[in-house]
Amino acid sequence: MKAVEFNVTIPGYILAKSLGRVSRSFVYGRASRLGLVDRAPPAIPGEDWVRIEVLLCGICGSDLGNVSYKSSPAMEPFGSFPAVLGHEILGRVAEVGMGVSHVAVGDRVVVDPMLHCEVRGWEAASWCRSCASGAHSTCEMAGEEGAPRAGGDGLAAGLTIGYHKDLPGGWGEEMIAHRRQVFAVPGGIPDRVAVLTEPLSIGMHGVLQSGALRSRGPILVIGSGAIAFGTIWALRTLGYGGRLVAQAKRPHEVEIASGLGADETITPGDEARQALIDTGAMAYMPVVGPEVYAGGGFDCVFDCVGNRSSLMQSLGFASPQGQIVLLGCAGEIRKLDLTFLWAKELRLQGYVGYGAEAWGARRAHTFEITLERMLADPRALDSLVTHVFPLEQYRDALRAAYDHRRSGAVKVALRP
Repeated sequence: MKAVEFNVTIPGYILAKSLGRVSRSFVYGRASRLGLVDRAPPAIPGEDWVRIEVLLCGICGSDLGNVSYKSSPAMEPFGSFPAVLGHEILGRVAEVGMGVSHVAVGDRVVVDPMLHCEVRGWEAASWCRSCASGAHSTCEMAGEEGAPRAGGDGLAAGLTIGYHKDLPGGWGEEMIAHRRQVFAVPGGIPDRVAVLTEPLSIGMHGVLQSGALRSRGPILVIGSGAIAFGTIWALRTLGYGGRLVAQAKRPHEVEIASGLGADETITPGDEARQALIDTGAMAYMPVVGPEVYAGGGFDCVFDCVGNRSSLMQSLGFASPQGQIVLLGCAGEIRKLDLTFLWAKELRLQGYVGYGAEAWGARRAHTFEITLERMLADPRALDSLVTHVFPLEQYRDALRAAYDHRRSGAVKVALRP
């Protein structure tokens, strides 16, 4: 099968971090450690597994950060390479093991790419605390090999399909997944919406876990990617009725945020400052440094960017005793002033992935809730996938995703 494979190497790191600044060819071109390869199609390793033909797979900001070696190296022990990338997966079931009953051959499915202890081959008595509680996105065994399998070793270390040498991701024609990772897609959800299940579920998970639905408001969402838009959508589709302000940069992003339910859309800079002042905040100018604020502010700030600028804004814009929910993949950040974290007694929370959620009177996986709400409330979601490329044009796809200011991309997807 054809697949886009990435390998982490010291030479690749040096080239991407040095010459990659001059030419992206050293990041995703012929001089990089990323390429279209021929691989043997994966076979299901047991009765609880499913083989899937990939229909669409999104390109995530974490993919861009890892390919360019801009992500923090802290997560490197929790991956294994070479790996077929891609974890925002929509596919069609091609084969099921004897232990799989909730999906059948021909069904459209989405895949939770995070690996549970059960996926690693461990019996329930040996599951880590995170997996036992339904929070498998923080699995404590991600840096270890899985349980030994008959006739071979256990699964390689790794937290996520797409960064795992034994479990190819969605930037290939076929993949395999454990039954607990696979969720059937209702017929009323089109492909270009269904492929958003994974990134939208991150926003859904952050909203549900943070308690933002109980916020007195106002709420500010910073960012203009799929996770930020998913957060706006999740807040509204789950019933948040307070004031919701979205910060985006470009006209088409502003239009999407409004369509998903934002009461007000602002751009960084003067518009953002005015929105803060409108909450009752008062501005002060210290002897040195930028303007600071007291009073007013946003009861909850969702930072879906995770860089120095967005975190500084979050700290400054949050109200006293407010909370900041970090959904951006923040890594090493230099010269980050944390004064207002303690001066305002803020709560800073970070979330990754998805898991078991308490919603209504039941407990369900984030993907299940997201798919249900997609079916009931698809407002503006079909406009998020702006570019689709065939697998062979993965370099063009990456160029559009990296240069989203020029391309106008929100979510770029590959179609094997």
